[in-house]
Amino acid sequence: MPTFQAEPLEKFSKALFVAAGVPADEAEVVSRSLVDANLCGHDSHGIMRVAQYIGFVREKKLFCNVPLDKLHETPAMFAGDANWGLGQVQTYRLLDLIFPKAQALGIAAGTMRKCGHIGRLGEYAEWAAARGCAFFATVNSHGSGRRVAPPGGTGGRISTNPLCLGAPTPTDPLVLDIGTSAAAEGKVRVSFQKGEKVPDGWLVDNRGQPTNDPGSLYQDPPGTILPFGGPQAYKGFGLGLLLDALAGGLSGGMCSRPEAPMAGLGNSVVMILIDINQFGGSEHFLKESGNLAAFVRSSPTAAGVQSITLPGDPERQNKQKRLADGIAISDGTWAILTKLADELKVTPPK
Repeated sequence: MPTFQAEPLEKFSKALFVAAGVPADEAEVVSRSLVDANLCGHDSHGIMRVAQYIGFVREKKLFCNVPLDKLHETPAMFAGDANWGLGQVQTYRLLDLIFPKAQALGIAAGTMRKCGHIGRLGEYAEWAAARGCAFFATVNSHGSGRRVAPPGGTGGRISTNPLCLGAPTPTDPLVLDIGTSAAAEGKVRVSFQKGEKVPDGWLVDNRGQPTNDPGSLYQDPPGTILPFGGPQAYKGFGLGLLLDALAGGLSGGMCSRPEAPMAGLGNSVVMILIDINQFGGSEHFLKESGNLAAFVRSSPTAAGVQSITLPGDPERQNKQKRLADGIAISDGTWAILTKLADELKVTPPK
């Protein structure tokens, strides 16, 4: 697999977007977000998405230079219509709108409907923690992407609806960013592009039988991704179901529905910022969260375990390693990107 440093990969991504007609400032926001996802080890949300986003822009399904329109606003919340704008661009606009509200009132919520795919939610939790805020977020696929079947079912009914929670500490923030399925659809797609099998417990085929073939998810009729939780998968499905209801219902967008296409354009979004200084106080919060993190890390370890891992650690460890060693891009993804670069007259990095 070809391997690249982050900076040339980000410049390449930006050049592709600009050549496809995306304004330079929006191209920079999206490219930085995608490459950061690669750095953090989430290749499913990395530059493999460039061709997908550009395809949607070319097909006039996603748009550049569109506003985040106000649907409703109070001192404590903002509900917006993203007009199918690029997800990362619209998300930072939303955060910039609700952050002053959280500073003023202690807590603020924001929602968006008709928003392009917003990428890795943990990125926004890190943004919030750096500004002294705890964070909650979820998205659904705006009615599409029904890849997850209920326990005992064989037909997908909800998308992989992630949950993200973030909390500042005196050092690195605690960031939990999980899908409510056994794996994100993007991770299955990465394996499909690599021609690799997926692990046990990720997928069932269209007859409800376990399979390691990622292609089963893209057949007609398709297989499905299992909810997380193993034998107690009803917990993962129940959480995903409620997040779908919250994301679609609160945003004014859509929940999963049969008439929506399987390939989703983007997200319905819910985000909440909590200013820690206005509750127990920043000093108290950081002391307690720091002591908690240290106490958990001090746990005796089982044989063969070197250290305790907290939420956010894997992303930071991956980033440190990939900043040093570079980001490996699968041959399948690179073939798609270089073909796109040839069409757009953009020179790929060496």
